[in-house]
Amino acid sequence: MNTETRSSTTTPPRPALPVASGQPLDSSVLLGNRDEIEISHKGETYRLRHTRQGKLILTK
Repeated sequence: MNTETRSSTTTPPRPALPVASGQPLDSSVLLGNRDEIEISHKGETYRLRHTRQGKLILTK
């Protein structure tokens, strides 16, 4: 019987997006009830922030 466990460094599966391909994704899907999230893209971390004025700012 093989008792090996998968490495914890594996990438988790991507969650299914609730919209069809090519359709706009509502920011609330990403942000939920948070004002800021971190997004990993090609080894870099970005921050997506919702401002008090209702705007979105993406920074590296």
